[in-house]
Amino acid sequence: MSLNKVSVDDIDVKGKRVLCRCDFNVPLKEGKITDENRLVAALPTIKKLIADGGKVILCSHLGKPKGEPKPELSLAPVAARLTELLGQEVKFAADPEVVGPNAKAAVEAMQDGEVILLENTRYRIEETKNGEAFSKDLASLCDIFVNDAFGTAHRAHCSNVGVSELVDTAAVGYLMQKEIDFLGNAVENPVRPFVAILGGAKVADKLNVISNLLEKCDTLIIGGGMAYTFLKAQGNEIGNSLVDDTKLDYCKEMIEKAEKLGKKLLLPIDSATITAFPNPIDAPVDVEMYDSNNMPADREGCDIGPKTAEMFAEAVKSAKTVVWNGPMGVFENPTLAAGTIAVAKALAETDATTIIGGGDSAAAVNQLGFGDKMSHISTGGGASLEFLEGKELPGVAAATNK
Repeated sequence: MSLNKVSVDDIDVKGKRVLCRCDFNVPLKEGKITDENRLVAALPTIKKLIADGGKVILCSHLGKPKGEPKPELSLAPVAARLTELLGQEVKFAADPEVVGPNAKAAVEAMQDGEVILLENTRYRIEETKNGEAFSKDLASLCDIFVNDAFGTAHRAHCSNVGVSELVDTAAVGYLMQKEIDFLGNAVENPVRPFVAILGGAKVADKLNVISNLLEKCDTLIIGGGMAYTFLKAQGNEIGNSLVDDTKLDYCKEMIEKAEKLGKKLLLPIDSATITAFPNPIDAPVDVEMYDSNNMPADREGCDIGPKTAEMFAEAVKSAKTVVWNGPMGVFENPTLAAGTIAVAKALAETDATTIIGGGDSAAAVNQLGFGDKMSHISTGGGASLEFLEGKELPGVAAATNK
């Protein structure tokens, strides 16, 4: 996949209509936005298009209206908040069919540097099927397309892929550019030593990621619930720990693959164990540490132990590039967050380029207060995983190559 894309810095938008796909998929509670990180993250691209004199038409999906107008999933609150954040009016085009009379009239009347926001793109049934009619509607509004929504880059929808095929220029915004620079290049062209850290509950979710990263990295660290299937595959006694017996052969294959390629594969050497999974998740738990090769039958591992945390931190110290996806344990529980905190701390203290691959690890790093110490925190969950799998992302591929 070519990662050398035309960006907002390469295009001249003065006097032109620019359709900009953002990720405004924000959490709403009773019509109020409860977390506006995604809005704030989109501002640099929007401000650049305004400053360059473009007629800026913003679009995004929100939630899953499944192809019909649902008032509670309208982007009206986003237009109101963007107006405050930008310090200039963001006119909302309230069309149930997204590109309707309101949108057309608003675009027609636009002056350079003005901004409008279209209604939720998923009000249209074609959006998620990349149907031609909606792509044509969107393309009819603009001269240039800018995609700044990495969160949906792994999906071929009308508002990120379909429309880009119908315009002369499809550029990437600053957020997309940053994701390509960090995530794409970390995997395709890393500064070595390259250490990848994978966690999370299930091996099944990360099959292709494990295999692809083994080929790309120098050291692969595996923690979280998925580590126990690897430990069992090596013949260790893992007690009541989470295990996927259907993936034992796969884990053996990966252990052999690492050996054959001369890569280091690090698995936990000790575990924080508990007798019963906490309910509620943050309830107090009684933890005992055991070596990972000899856990009692009635206990389950729910976090990496202190020896493992030290070994993982040591591996990070000499790295030049580190990619981390997935927590080391049940980090939602304060007692079982120690391993995830130790890894976050190791990444915060290294001079390496540190990249957090979206999803739970991004949440963990931000909650634990290490967010500003990372080089890059990905804005996409599924999209960053597919990037790490080495898959071509439709939303990136569709942008014009330089």
